[in-house]
Amino acid sequence: MTAHVPGGAGAGGVGSGAVPGGFPSVRPRRLRTTPAMRRMVTEHRPHPADLILPVFVRDGISEPVPVSSMPGVVQHTRETLKKAASEAVRAGVGGIMIYGVPEEADKDAVGTAGTDPEGILQVALRDVRAEVGDDIVIMSDLCLDETTDHGHCGVLDAQGRIDNDATLERYAEMARVQVEAGAHVLGPSGMMDGQIGYVRRALDKAGHQDVALFAYTAKYASAFYGPFREAVGSSLKGDRNTYQQNPANNAREALRELSLDAAEGADMVMVKPGLPYLDILRDFAERAEVPVGVYQISGEYAMVEAAAQNGWIDRDRAIMETLTSFKRAGANLILTYWATEAAGKL
Repeated sequence: MTAHVPGGAGAGGVGSGAVPGGFPSVRPRRLRTTPAMRRMVTEHRPHPADLILPVFVRDGISEPVPVSSMPGVVQHTRETLKKAASEAVRAGVGGIMIYGVPEEADKDAVGTAGTDPEGILQVALRDVRAEVGDDIVIMSDLCLDETTDHGHCGVLDAQGRIDNDATLERYAEMARVQVEAGAHVLGPSGMMDGQIGYVRRALDKAGHQDVALFAYTAKYASAFYGPFREAVGSSLKGDRNTYQQNPANNAREALRELSLDAAEGADMVMVKPGLPYLDILRDFAERAEVPVGVYQISGEYAMVEAAAQNGWIDRDRAIMETLTSFKRAGANLILTYWATEAAGKL
C-alpha cells in the first residue's frame, strides 16, 4: 500500500520542488538501511587525535582521590598521572591538559606555587614529559586560580578587584617555568585582556618561539563549572563575571575576542563550555584561520554520568552524540574527560 505524502510529486509542495520525480522516487531512508550504509555516508566523525584529556594532579597525596561530582575522574598522584598519560598515548589521544592542585598551605595571594619550579604542576609536567616524551601533545593550564588563596584567576588590587596588568606579569613568569618543565602548549585561561600577546612576547624573549598558545578565547561565566572547582580544590570567593564572558551575549563579543587573540598570536582558539555554546563554536569555525577547540566541561560530563547512573539515558550513546555535535559544529579539537575511553571506542 502506497502512503500518501502531502506535498508529494505534482502537488507543488516541499516534496515536489527541486528534486525531479519527488516521492516515491526520492527516499532518503535508503541511506539509513544498514549499519554499514549509515557508516559509509556519515558526515562527521570524531577521531582519537582530535581529543584532549584534561587531568588533575594533586600535591601531598599517596593514592588517587575520586572527584565526587565527576564519577570516574580523580585527582592523580604523580605516579598515576604518568600511567594516565601512557594510557592516553596508547589510545591515540591527541593531547593531555594538566591542572595542578597544590596543598592549601602553599596557596597565597599571588599564586606563588604557579611559578615555583617545584610547584606541583611544574613537577608533573616534568614527570609526564619524561614518561611519554613527544608521543602526545603535553598542554599546561596557564592560570592562577588553582594556586591563589582567593581562588581568582588574577592578582587582586587594594580594593579586591582583578588587576589585569599585574596579572599579565604573573602569567609571563608562569609561562616560562611551564615551558622549562616540558609543556609543548600553554593554555592561557584567565580571560585577562592582552594575555596572549603578553605571554607570546615573554616566551619569544626567552627563546621559546616554538611553544604554541591555545587561547581560551570565548570562556563564559557558566553555571557548569561547579564540579571542576571541586577537582582543583578551588578557594574561590565571589564570582568571575568581570573577566569571563556574559552567557547572554551573542557572537559579537566572542568574535571581538577572536580577532584580538588572533592578532596577538594565538596558535589555537577555544570555546568553553561546549554544548551551551555550539552557536559560538560554529561562528569560530567559520571565521578562524587557526584550529578551533571546544572544552566539554565538568558540568557537561557530570550531567551525562549522573543521568546514566540513574538509568535515564544510554551513557555510551550520549558520550558519542555530544562529541559528534562538536565536530558537526566545526571543532577541530575537543577537550573531554572521556578522551581516553572515547578514543578506544573510535
